[in-house]
Amino acid sequence: MTEIQAVSDTLPEVQEVSMSDIPAVLAAGWRDFLRAPAFGLFFSAFYVAGGVILYLVFAAAGQEWWLMPVIVGFPILAPFAAVGLYEVSRRLEQGKPLVWSEVLGVVFAQKDRQIPSMAMVVLLLFMFWVFVAHTIFALFMGLSAMTNVTSSIGLIFEGNGPVMLLVGSLIGAGFAGVLFSVTVAGLPLLLDREVDFVSAMILSVRSVLENIGVMIVWGLVIAVLLFLAMLPVFLGLFVVMPVLGHATWHMYRKLLG
Repeated sequence: MTEIQAVSDTLPEVQEVSMSDIPAVLAAGWRDFLRAPAFGLFFSAFYVAGGVILYLVFAAAGQEWWLMPVIVGFPILAPFAAVGLYEVSRRLEQGKPLVWSEVLGVVFAQKDRQIPSMAMVVLLLFMFWVFVAHTIFALFMGLSAMTNVTSSIGLIFEGNGPVMLLVGSLIGAGFAGVLFSVTVAGLPLLLDREVDFVSAMILSVRSVLENIGVMIVWGLVIAVLLFLAMLPVFLGLFVVMPVLGHATWHMYRKLLG
């Protein structure tokens, strides 16, 4: 029988976190990964596969340069690949056995709860970011470059290209910041408690705003580690993804007690 956690329908209080909590949750994430490596590799495989598929699709179409805006936005989807990792960390901290059928059952059961609603919000914003990236490219590079950039990726590093990359990166960081704010505590909260997704997103944003300095650093740590893990053909995500997934669960515990 599938187990679905329903701790409470009330919202927890936001707690104060400090910079010292960042290495602490990373260490806790590493320990969880070592205690259940098979689960970490299994759930991160979906994220790695997604990155490889995107690369192959763009490469087949001769549009490798579009990987840059996608890579900027791709980590936005990472929390949803980590839902299974949250469940593993929750079971480890509660001393429950890690049974594949039960863990996967809890993950599968989320389709009938609030996580798909949050996923739709994030996916729509991610698609909007891709549209904005197209628009930025057209504004800075002009129509004449559209027919040439596919055969010479060097064009984006000439003329208006560097400015376009700077503006696009800043806007992409803004999108990532907003979505990080609504998911960093909101997504684990939806797995952990029976609350609606709007309340979870609002509480997540509150937890970020009330710990803004620490959460900015935490977001940068996540972004840098994910970016570095993508460089060797996304393979580094097999380790970085589960460690960050488990660490995010522990950060949620510190933020919302």
